[in-house]
Amino acid sequence: MNKREFEQRLAELVRAQGAARDNTGCVSCTGCEGCRDATFCRDSKRLSRCNYCVRCEDCSESSHCHGSRHLTSCVHCVDCERCTASAYLVRSSGLSGCTYCFGCVGLVKKDFHILNEPYDRKTYFETVARLKRELGYPG
Repeated sequence: MNKREFEQRLAELVRAQGAARDNTGCVSCTGCEGCRDATFCRDSKRLSRCNYCVRCEDCSESSHCHGSRHLTSCVHCVDCERCTASAYLVRSSGLSGCTYCFGCVGLVKKDFHILNEPYDRKTYFETVARLKRELGYPG
């Protein structure tokens, strides 16, 4: 195999995975495409070992996430992208090992932040409740 053959075969594999529409090993997933070993997910694409995710894409080992993309090992994340091992995030991107962050970008191992600024627990929840109402997020 030479460089050209390698590149051609790799491109074919990537195209084939992107075109996959059948779910494999999924339980009670509806409106999903190309998912593997997911349970109770809806309207999602290319999930792997996710549970109860809705309108998510290209996530793995995540649970109870909504409208998110490229998550790994996350729970209860809403409208997030490229986050890892995090929980209770909203509209955040590129976080790792974080919990309770709202509108944050690029943080690592941080808790109770809004727009990358730290808040005490009480003020965080009060501010987020108000922001969610104003931005139209449920509860």
